[in-house]
Amino acid sequence: MTNRLLALVLTCALAACTGIPLQSIPRLMRLQGELLEANPAEFMVAIQVDGRVVPPPGAVPVLELAIRPAKAGEFEAIDRKLPMRFSVESAKVPGLAAPGAGRRWLIYSLAPESQAELARLQAQFKRLRAQTAERQGGSVAIGIAQDGMAVRDPTLAGTRWESWLQTSRRDGFFELWSGSIADLLKHAKTDEAARAPGAN
Repeated sequence: MTNRLLALVLTCALAACTGIPLQSIPRLMRLQGELLEANPAEFMVAIQVDGRVVPPPGAVPVLELAIRPAKAGEFEAIDRKLPMRFSVESAKVPGLAAPGAGRRWLIYSLAPESQAELARLQAQFKRLRAQTAERQGGSVAIGIAQDGMAVRDPTLAGTRWESWLQTSRRDGFFELWSGSIADLLKHAKTDEAARAPGAN
């Protein structure tokens, strides 16, 4: 909103930065501004997985947005979860390296209703930002929850999971998070515990 507004970037519903490449930090720091100006139709998530990984039926990444005032009551807090939709399975994705043998890309984009909701949130966020010159600002949390897509098969727990994000075709994809499926589930569980009522 103003320079006092803190952008908190949460990826893969993780509580810690483990698995986030250092070279991606500058893009993550710009993510709030990029998302504010993004064309919702160009927002995509690319996930590289072992070829044996089959996400549970209907499981998709979820874009999570939370905007909260620094001082309670200055404006109404916003919490939205925008589900994505499966676009394509591919061995070749523009702007991304071809996966190794036995691996593939799973590509997701925002569903039409999620695109419309993101456009509404962008307009609402811009209005809030314009109205906060004399306020204490607030915080924005942006997350891409993926743990619901992870298979619980122990034989696949150690396989690598890579997540890449695109906010615009012009800027292309950047790596969001990488680690094993076991890491993904472990950090998601830690994050869930941290969000539980009464957690410090």
